[in-house]
Amino acid sequence: MAIEAPERTELAGREAEATPAHRSRVRLPAWLVALVGVALWWFVYSNLETAADWLTYSALGLAKQDPFASALAFFVFEVPKVLMLLVLIVFAVGIVRTFFTPERTRQILAGKRESVGNVLAAFLGIVTPFCSCSAVPLFIGFVESGVPLGVTLSFLIAAPMINEVAVVLLFGMVGPQVAGVYVGTGLLIAILCGWIMGRLKLERHVEPWVYEMEAGEALSEGERLRWADRVHAGRQAVREIVGRVWIYVVVGIAVGAGIHGYVPTGTMAAIMGRSAWWSVPVAVVLGVPMYSNAAGIVPIIQALIEKGASLGTALAFMMAVIALSLPEAVILRKVLRPRLLLTYFGVVALGIVFVGYLFNLLW
Repeated sequence: MAIEAPERTELAGREAEATPAHRSRVRLPAWLVALVGVALWWFVYSNLETAADWLTYSALGLAKQDPFASALAFFVFEVPKVLMLLVLIVFAVGIVRTFFTPERTRQILAGKRESVGNVLAAFLGIVTPFCSCSAVPLFIGFVESGVPLGVTLSFLIAAPMINEVAVVLLFGMVGPQVAGVYVGTGLLIAILCGWIMGRLKLERHVEPWVYEMEAGEALSEGERLRWADRVHAGRQAVREIVGRVWIYVVVGIAVGAGIHGYVPTGTMAAIMGRSAWWSVPVAVVLGVPMYSNAAGIVPIIQALIEKGASLGTALAFMMAVIALSLPEAVILRKVLRPRLLLTYFGVVALGIVFVGYLFNLLW
């Protein structure tokens, strides 16, 4: 044993010396990895349209006048483009959301004056995780913490309507101008509708048991996340969100490709054009019972606009589908009495109709 001990010590020393050197050779700085990744992403993204056209018209030899070729080129170009945008933006928003947990959002909104609170709640709704299934606990926490009812409703309108998936898809498929219009009008609807419902003093139409619940404890100062944790949250958001919606993206783009290739422009303009005064309310009425998300509906909206549908009518339809759905109504019924629930849906629907007419008039 005495003879072997120095050998083991010498071997351990050599391993200890070799390990750090080995690690330093293979581990690249995080900023360099990020820079190379962004450069590669941009190179692929900027050449997608060229690759789609080459595949459709050169490799497959299809004629540009062929409706199938037009639909195929649309599909081959849009699917990777939208998915690449989603991965990039969802990762960034996943990091941002670590600064705005539901508990911290509740703290920010509690005690704010109603007019200021409506504006703040609408903006916070964009970056705070929200879906129909989380409506009940969020609503309970906000109301119990003293957040005015109208402010809470501004948050509940903005959060599902102006989410990162909707904005990214609109930006990538229809352009930054339409995406900006959608975000601006969505915020306007959330702020004004929340303020109006706050003025109506409908607190008595909230189910009584909501006021009897105790709010959860807020995040303590000692639970601050490191940047490594925030980056991990971004990656987790990509896995969860993109992993959940990619199939809707593909199906939605497939439907949009069919409209793009085969539906005559004049037909869509007659049904959803500016001249059809009834198109906006009908679009909202049809959108409310539908259940879809932004990933499935935006590609269809893009194709409708390209085929002659007016911008206001198309955006009104999209807002109704995303912000007002029957599953959401069923879940919110647990905390809202029928009168308040109907008022909520009615006021938001009227706001969407107004926005649709406004943009059909101005755009």
